[in-house]
Amino acid sequence: MKKIFLILSIITSVAFTSHHAELTENNYRIYSTKLGKEVNLNDIINEIKDYDILIYGEEHNDSVSHYLEAKLLTLMFEKFNSNTALSMEMFDRDVQTVMNEYLSGLIKEKHFLKDARVWSNYRDYKPMVEFAKLNHLNVICANSASRYTNLAGRKGQAALMSLPKSSKLFFAPLPYDTAEGKYYEKLTGLSNHGPATKTDTAKNKLPVSMMGSFNLIMAQSLWDATMAYSIAEFLKSNKGKKVFQVNGKFHSDEGFAIVTQLKKYNKRLKPLIISSTSDERFPNIDWSKYATICDYMIITDPKVPKTYKSN
Repeated sequence: MKKIFLILSIITSVAFTSHHAELTENNYRIYSTKLGKEVNLNDIINEIKDYDILIYGEEHNDSVSHYLEAKLLTLMFEKFNSNTALSMEMFDRDVQTVMNEYLSGLIKEKHFLKDARVWSNYRDYKPMVEFAKLNHLNVICANSASRYTNLAGRKGQAALMSLPKSSKLFFAPLPYDTAEGKYYEKLTGLSNHGPATKTDTAKNKLPVSMMGSFNLIMAQSLWDATMAYSIAEFLKSNKGKKVFQVNGKFHSDEGFAIVTQLKKYNKRLKPLIISSTSDERFPNIDWSKYATICDYMIITDPKVPKTYKSN
């Protein structure tokens, strides 16, 4: 049975690599909202020298985005070498030790997959983790575990304050700022987030709307604050490094969420924001629709198959 599992794992890995190999610059367009023109990946990389963090806001099932994320990480490493670090929404702070053990080659992948509670579409992110492992790069497990966001939504920050000191290491310091203004309004229309399968550990971390006494704003804000705090704390101890943060685009579009929360933890940090989505009119794109969302807008080819079906 183990041999069969190993063979299937190899086949899956090879198929994924092969699929990525088929993707080219013909499958995406990049637009600089500041310059008002289409650019390429190297233009983004060259601008990072003036920034601390490159945030890639993705749609979690977008094959082209996953290809681009792996490409951008590679290009960042080529330019900044060991001063490159990867930060991911897809891993929670309480599995940082597991991540470090895996990156150091101390534990097997099967134990990493189980104990790190990887998302069901982990194969989309595996190339980046393996690249980091191969090149001895830090990977920041940036997110707050769903048990804490759920607790915040059900009982508020007071309940989080009652947790043991050891538990509080796994989310942003209390009290944390909650969403307001336009981001507050945006949250009230929050749609399904993350992969949607019956066995998915990442699906529906938060309800899609206010349900009973559940406070979505309180829960989502903890999620955003924790990712921002994780990045800021890493950079405090690793001055001069460049962080490549990968998250759902809802967490960074329009300079909301993570971007806003970063200012609380270190006003001097400068994030460069990418947002990515598909557009049925690709490659004939009306860029004016995306002018206020980010620094770089990436539109991906809708004809490329998604990595899973979203609800």
